[in-house]
Amino acid sequence: MSRFPFPAHRISKTLLLPGIFFAALAMSQADQGAPVRIDTVTEQPIQRVIKLNGTVTTPRSARLSAATAGLVTALHVDAGSQVKAGDVLLEMDPILAERQWQSAQASAASARLAVADAQRRLEEARALIPQKSIAKSVVRDLEAAVAQDGAELQRAEADAGHAKHILERHQLRAPFTGVVSAKETELGEWVNPGQPVLTLVATQELRMDFPVSEDYLADVTRDTPVTYSLGDNSSAAQPATITTIVPVTDPGARTFLLRVQPDTADPRMIPGMSARAQLTLDTGRRGLTVPRDALLKFPDGQVVVWVVKDGTDGLQVSETRVATGVVFDGQVEILEGLKAGAQVVVQGNEALQNGQRVTLLPARSS
Repeated sequence: MSRFPFPAHRISKTLLLPGIFFAALAMSQADQGAPVRIDTVTEQPIQRVIKLNGTVTTPRSARLSAATAGLVTALHVDAGSQVKAGDVLLEMDPILAERQWQSAQASAASARLAVADAQRRLEEARALIPQKSIAKSVVRDLEAAVAQDGAELQRAEADAGHAKHILERHQLRAPFTGVVSAKETELGEWVNPGQPVLTLVATQELRMDFPVSEDYLADVTRDTPVTYSLGDNSSAAQPATITTIVPVTDPGARTFLLRVQPDTADPRMIPGMSARAQLTLDTGRRGLTVPRDALLKFPDGQVVVWVVKDGTDGLQVSETRVATGVVFDGQVEILEGLKAGAQVVVQGNEALQNGQRVTLLPARSS
């Protein structure tokens, strides 16, 4: 009994059918020509693209300290807290300072009463002068007493103002809007003036700093077009503006500082985040360009493109060696080998042969 459920002649026909089908399909494609997509060699201004790696930085970062000595009794923030300018961040025990202010206020009030009383007695004495009922020396003594009491009032009010400012310094307020990046004290600790207790980093008007090779110093200006992306560079590039060029090179790295500001505030930006930028420098010359996909590079360094021309049987391709220049914005400068207006293959050029017929695919939608 046969091991196969079908007769041998049926098996042979079944095996031959796929081969016949694919051979016919290949012959049909050969007759129609290989499908390719083309683009045109164009002349345009040649630009040079510089890619940079940098860091998001903040315009302000401060290690905050208390303005007077005291015991920490309240901490209203922790690392990561968002604060606004003027918010109270830390408080110290104010009892002694409050008592000193109250005492200074009392001294100032007493000095005001003394001035008022001295002024009253002086006015009464002056009223008696026309009647010659009081000696002029007594009046002069009263005038001196008014001046002395006035000076004492100024001193007392100055002491009260000083005591008030000392009391206010028992609270540490945020000097600007930002985020607390570090907390360096705890409740119950004694702090002294100048001792860092909190680190505050501004989160507004963030910018990006990039080290740039000194070779480009003469070519980069504030008007140089620049785009940026953040983090892993997965997001689309955003427009930005060069705000600062520090023309002092780092002698070790041979770089200068380029500071870039986003054109619109970017809520994703965090101080310390990695950033990438792309500068577009105008070379001041024009040249021929083709899309990068048109190029085929070989291990020996040879670079070729496939040029589409009219043949006797329709469109045909021929291999053309080219010399390339700079690469920018998906385009490659062609120094030799092509002329403006030539049609080059940008898709389907991986396995073409000289003289091979081709058919055109629709152009990509923009």
